[in-house]
Amino acid sequence: MLTGWRLYLSKCFIIPHRYIVAIMGFLAILNAYTMRTTLSIAITEMVIPRNSTSSGDHGCQVEGDSEGDGPIIKNPEDLYDWDETTQGLILSSFYWGYVITHMPGGILAEKFGGKYSLGIGILSTAVFTLITPAVTRLVDGDWRWLCALRVCVGLGEGTTFPAINALLAKWVPLSERSRLGSLTFAGSLLGTVLGTSLSGILIKETQDWASVFYFFGGFGVVWFVIWTLMCYSDPESHPFISDKEKKFPSQRTSECFERKQSDTLEGDLDIGPALGVNRRTNWTRLGILRYGYRFTQIHEGHTQI
Repeated sequence: MLTGWRLYLSKCFIIPHRYIVAIMGFLAILNAYTMRTTLSIAITEMVIPRNSTSSGDHGCQVEGDSEGDGPIIKNPEDLYDWDETTQGLILSSFYWGYVITHMPGGILAEKFGGKYSLGIGILSTAVFTLITPAVTRLVDGDWRWLCALRVCVGLGEGTTFPAINALLAKWVPLSERSRLGSLTFAGSLLGTVLGTSLSGILIKETQDWASVFYFFGGFGVVWFVIWTLMCYSDPESHPFISDKEKKFPSQRTSECFERKQSDTLEGDLDIGPALGVNRRTNWTRLGILRYGYRFTQIHEGHTQI
């Protein structure tokens, strides 16, 4: 039974707390994807631009330095001589760390709670994103240091999806899991759209590629503070939700499990094709996201090969 300040706080929330967890999970994934995409856009303005005109494969003359179509970054100290191989290593280094922490992230979420696994993962990603401009300038564009930073960003972000799944399993009953799960995981799509579009706007308006790292990294820190104060790993450990809401997920889950237990085998047999489609979709989307902007600039002759 809630009393005192816990009772007062519980009345301040007009929606069930499982929806708050789902919304915060949505914002976590959205922020993770914006921080993932920042470098894909920023790197197009971090490399030394080509100063001469060039012709494409089909003989079309492309003006690289025409008026209004030149580089946004004017300070030569913020431009680095990275060839295409180096840029490819920098862009791919995120995934070197990202693949490592998926399984440990799930284990940690089960053992210590999704709140801490997700929160610390997003916070570390935000911190490494925030210090990226300072470190890059401090080492005078040494790409090896930038690769190391991106590996650390990937290590932090790799815990996101395992922790989200652990949280949804604790908070959301089976009858609502598809709906709230769709809401939460939609953050990846919106984060990709916002990350790419806002990064271009920020760089253009500030004429500084570092602005995207400060903006999205700062948003990650703000998210972490709100997450720490409002969300918990499971209903039982939450200090200011009602007893009814604490029992709701487990009651509904047991009811749905009894109804759907006979369909479990059939559902398991049909999951293979869905996983295959999902993998191909992710492969294509991430490939375009990671290297599409570099290809466009090379084709138009705005960057160095």
